[in-house]
Amino acid sequence: MRRFLTRQLHSSAPEGWTISTAGRRAASPLLTHTVSNQSHPLDGYNAFTCDASLSAAGATAPWAAAHLSAFGEETATAEWKARADDAHRHPPRLASHDRFGRRVDRVEYCAAYHELMGLALTRGCASFAWGEHAARPGAHVARGALIYLMYQLEPGVCCPLTMTFAAVPALVRAGGVAAGWLPRLCARAYDPRDVPLGEKAAATLGMSMTEKQGGSDVRANTSVATAVCTPGGGVGGGEYTLRGHKWFTSAPMSDGFLTLAQTEEGLSCFLVPRWLPDGNRNSGFTVQRLKAKLGDHSNASSEVEYNNAWGVLVGPAGRGVKTIVEMVVHTRLDCIIGSSALMRHCTQQAAHHAAHRSAFGSNLAQAPLMRAVLADLALESEAANATWLRLASSFDSPADGSGGLLRRVGTAVAKYWVCKRAPGVAHEAMECLGGNGYVEEGPMARMYRQAPLNGIWEGSGNVICLDVMRSLRVEPQAVQAFVDELEGARGAHSLYDGLLDDVRSELTVGAEDLAALEPRARLVVDKMAIALQASCLLQFGDPVIAAAYCSSRLPGLAQLQGASYGSRMADSVPRSTQDLLIDRVMPIG
Repeated sequence: MRRFLTRQLHSSAPEGWTISTAGRRAASPLLTHTVSNQSHPLDGYNAFTCDASLSAAGATAPWAAAHLSAFGEETATAEWKARADDAHRHPPRLASHDRFGRRVDRVEYCAAYHELMGLALTRGCASFAWGEHAARPGAHVARGALIYLMYQLEPGVCCPLTMTFAAVPALVRAGGVAAGWLPRLCARAYDPRDVPLGEKAAATLGMSMTEKQGGSDVRANTSVATAVCTPGGGVGGGEYTLRGHKWFTSAPMSDGFLTLAQTEEGLSCFLVPRWLPDGNRNSGFTVQRLKAKLGDHSNASSEVEYNNAWGVLVGPAGRGVKTIVEMVVHTRLDCIIGSSALMRHCTQQAAHHAAHRSAFGSNLAQAPLMRAVLADLALESEAANATWLRLASSFDSPADGSGGLLRRVGTAVAKYWVCKRAPGVAHEAMECLGGNGYVEEGPMARMYRQAPLNGIWEGSGNVICLDVMRSLRVEPQAVQAFVDELEGARGAHSLYDGLLDDVRSELTVGAEDLAALEPRARLVVDKMAIALQASCLLQFGDPVIAAAYCSSRLPGLAQLQGASYGSRMADSVPRSTQDLLIDRVMPIG
C-alpha cells in the first residue's frame, strides 16, 4: 500500500518534490514498567465505508462510490496521517526576497503539505462537482464527501481547496475572463510552481476580501480600482490597477485571487493574478507577513498590499457583492462540511480511546456514563452530517429552483449552528481522552485549535444571523423554501411539529418587524437550525437516530447551549439507541 501511494503521488507531484517517509519505529523497552492500557493510533481503516452516516452519499451518487471508498482508505492510513502531522508541525514561512534581493513574495511549505495538496487535488476535492461530473446526479454530494474525508486527515489544506472550488461559479458568470482559468481550476492535478498561468495545466484560486477597518463588512473596503486607459485614451478590456490592502488572504501562493475594490460605480470584484498575461510578475501584489494563528498551522494566512496591482473585472462594475454571493454560499457549505468532519473525527478518537482503555476495573467504553457522553457526541455528528448531505444535494439542483432557494437560507443557518457546535464537541472529546488528549503528540490538541475557525470564516455568528434576518426582507421566497423544507417532516414527531409551528410564527412576526426581531436573531436562528437538523434526520436519516435527536434536543431549546454532553441522554434516549450511535461512530471493531 505504501509503495502504491508513493507511486501514485509521484505521478502527479511536480518535479523536485520528495515524498516524506515518516512511519512507525519500534520503541526501546522501558526499564521500570511495561506500557499497558493505552489505545493504539487510530489508523488503518476506511474512513468512508466505516461511516454509516455517509451511506446517503453513496446512494445519491452510486457512480462515485468506488472512488469515495478508495479515498476513504487512503486518508486513514498511518502514512498519510504522518504527513498531516508533518505539515502541521512545520508551518509555512514567507520568503519575501530571493538571495539577490529581488522581491519574490514566495511562501515556502514543507514537502508534506505539497504531498497532501497533490493527494486532494488529484482525487477531486476541489473539482469533482465541476467539469466532466457537473451534470451527473449527486456530484456535489460526492465532492462534499471527498472534502469531508480530507478535512479529517488534514484541515489546513482544505482552505485552498474550498476557495478553488467556490471560485468556479463566480467565474462561470464572468465570461471571457474565465476562459484561461476554468479548465485549470477544474483539472485534477497539482502544480505548485510559481510560474505564469499559461505554463501550468492546473491552478488554484484564493480569495482576498477583508480589510483592517471592515472585516466581514466588505462594503467598508477602502481599496480602490482604477480603469486602465487604452492607447487611444479610452477605457476598455476590463483591466484595472488596484491600490489598497487586505488583512486576511489565505493561501497566498494561489495562482490568482478574487478580490473586492471600490470603483466609480461602487464595490466591484476583480481577479488579480500572481503573474501578468505577458509573463511578467504582477509586482503590485506583495505579501507583507504571515499571520501567527491559534490553529490551522499548515495553511498560510497573510496580509497583502496592492500597489497598482493589475487585475481584471469579474462581473459588472459596482456589483461586487452580487458577483461573490454564489461563491460565499459554496464556501459556507464547506464550512459546514469541515466542522462536521472535525466533529466526526473527534468523536471517533474519543470512542476509539474508550474502547481500548480500562478504568476502575472495567472497559471505559462500557461504563454507562461514558457511553452517554459518546452517544451524545455521536448524535451531534449524525445531525451535522445529515444536514450537510441534504444541503449539498440542493447544490445539485438548478439555482433558480426550490433547491437553489433552499441553499441560500439553509446554508447560512447550518453554517451558524454546525460550526458553533464544533468547539464544544472537540472539548468534550478531549476530556474523554483525559491527559492524553491534552498533549501535542496526539491529534486532539490540533483539532481543538482548529475547531473555532469555520465559525469565524465566511461570517461569524452575528454576521450570519443578520444575513438570515436580511433574507426575511429581501429574499422572502428563499425563506419560504426553507419553511417548505421543514414542512416535509411535519407529522413525523410531535415535538418537531411544535418546534415547526414556533419557527413559522417567529418568521412571520419577524418579516413584519425586523427591528424588533434583530435583538433575538440568535435565538430565532438557533430554532431554525435545530428544526433543520431534525427535519434532515426525520426525512432522510435513520428513524431511531431521528427520534433520539428530537427527544434530546427539542425540549428546552433555551437551555440547549449550556447542557453538557451526556446529561441529556439518560432521561431521553434509550440505552439501545445509545449503543446504535456508538456502534456507528466506532471506526474499528
